[in-house]
Amino acid sequence: MNDQNDVLEELARLPTMAHPTVSPFGDEVALYYDVSGRNELHVVDVDTGDLTRWSDGEVPRNARWFASWDADGDRAFFHLDDGGDEQNDVYALARDGTVEPVVEMDGQVAIQDVGDDGETLLLGSTRNGQMNVYRHDLTAGETSKVTDYERAAGSAHLSPDGDRIAYATNETDDYDNRDVYVANADGSEPRNLEIGDVGAEAIPADWGPDGRRLLIGDNTEDLGRVGVYDLEVDDVTWYGDGTYEEQPVAFLSGGGRLLASRSRDAVSVPVVYDCETGGGRELDVPDGVTSAGGMGPAGVSIDEDRILLEHTGPIRRTELLVYDLATDEYETLLEAEYGPFDPDDFADAEYFTFPSDGVPETPARGVDHDPYEELEIGALLYDSGERPSPLIVNPHGGPRARDTKSFDLYTQVLVSQGFSVLQVNYRGSSGRGREFVEELIDDWAGAEQGDVATAVEYALESYDWLDEDRVVVFGGSYGGYSAYWQLVQYPDLYGAGIAWIGLTDLEDMFENTMPHFRTELMEKYLGTPEENPDPYAERSPVTHEENLDAPVCIVHGVNDRRVPVSQARIFREALEERGLEAGEDGAFEYHELGEEGHASSDQEQKLRLFRLLTDFLERRVDLETVRRSQ
Repeated sequence: MNDQNDVLEELARLPTMAHPTVSPFGDEVALYYDVSGRNELHVVDVDTGDLTRWSDGEVPRNARWFASWDADGDRAFFHLDDGGDEQNDVYALARDGTVEPVVEMDGQVAIQDVGDDGETLLLGSTRNGQMNVYRHDLTAGETSKVTDYERAAGSAHLSPDGDRIAYATNETDDYDNRDVYVANADGSEPRNLEIGDVGAEAIPADWGPDGRRLLIGDNTEDLGRVGVYDLEVDDVTWYGDGTYEEQPVAFLSGGGRLLASRSRDAVSVPVVYDCETGGGRELDVPDGVTSAGGMGPAGVSIDEDRILLEHTGPIRRTELLVYDLATDEYETLLEAEYGPFDPDDFADAEYFTFPSDGVPETPARGVDHDPYEELEIGALLYDSGERPSPLIVNPHGGPRARDTKSFDLYTQVLVSQGFSVLQVNYRGSSGRGREFVEELIDDWAGAEQGDVATAVEYALESYDWLDEDRVVVFGGSYGGYSAYWQLVQYPDLYGAGIAWIGLTDLEDMFENTMPHFRTELMEKYLGTPEENPDPYAERSPVTHEENLDAPVCIVHGVNDRRVPVSQARIFREALEERGLEAGEDGAFEYHELGEEGHASSDQEQKLRLFRLLTDFLERRVDLETVRRSQ
């Protein structure tokens, strides 16, 4: 066991970089990096590769939220919350380490853009309830609300001259809809650009340097497409041939080219389009997931031809690349750290597909379903090398997300314990277009959960070295909801389960999550509990807790504002009312994580979770064969 603890600690302490963004002058890159053991803001010199730490404990332990450069490149703005509760304020950190508050107000506050004028921040905030757009004057220190919508407004961008804003929201009765608006900088005279069909989703991604054009995305044609909207003539030029799902990233230096991200199966690759000719090409990068920075107003261009990219693969940890568009060559700006490990020590991912009609052969104990449309579902399998191998089924969160060929520390931790890991891009996942995503509307805990169970059946039949008697389900967020549901809907499949920051009572989730999650997640997918009470009751795992027939480990952060800790407490109380006892020898185990919200990237907090998971698995799953082989 000591050797196993050593491995867990070494994995948890592998330094991780997050949210890189190029400075306004292209000579530096700011990023979060925990090479010191704690998350800190660092700056990399593009020419020399020298790494300088700016912060000393002032930034959050958890690197969930990005940092942004100010217009002069002298300060970085960062988001500070209380123990991971995401009720952020905005602070500024100077090169000399000086820290000062910039925006302090109630609710969640997130920078959406930094004005080129050096005087303006665009913010998204829930200060007055729903997420809306706010404008902060850095000189006067004043914050004003510039949009006031019932549905969430965001993805806001300030024009180069500071006179206009572009943002996305929905004023239609179609909950699946999202439109792009342009308004004056104070929010007056908003105009819906009416891009695409009602019911489709459009977003603004960047202003062109001339202030005349907007880079936009839209999924009217099913697969996401990238376009440039000319505001002078009210016309859109679309790029690409519609073969792949694509998302807009940014205009490149000079504005003559744009960068997009293309999804192919379980990989992502950058694509550059010439705005004039429409010609496009995939960049010559290694297989895996290559992207341009994290969320937020990330700078991409270093100079006229060079851009900053992040690359990762199943056995390659995230590293920073400088890509030269003129030569199609790249250099590594900041290499990944591997500590005592080598990339070959990690498990690679095999991508496969299988047919699913959403109804597995395993009996449904909670809700019966008729067969759905048969779809080809994608999945990733990480082979631990153990024979026979126990299996952990790991549904992703979101639900609008997908598992990709990228480095996943949680997966590698589980593999280090002898478990093979199965990840499933069930219907409702992203990367395959609007129709595939909308399969989940009005049907949580329906066909998508059948896809997960069918994937387990397919894997057990196709890989005879997997042990059907040692199958565990583990997930976080919507993946935690999936873990709860798999255990009560298909209990015959699983010998144990781990539900981390998961949903158990959908009506309580609706009432207690943040306003933009209430409308853009719960109401969008399920309606309101008042209008649509049946799915809220029927598709809540707690409704079917009597079907639980395997030990479950319940883990939840006490400061979680996305999926409140009440979700875990409700399920625990239902089990206790049933007469089940908690504890290492009980029917379930229960853990609330202090100073933590909706997951954490902090090394100590990750290690705490890793030890909880592996301790549970060692006691609850027969690992004698695994231990004997190590």
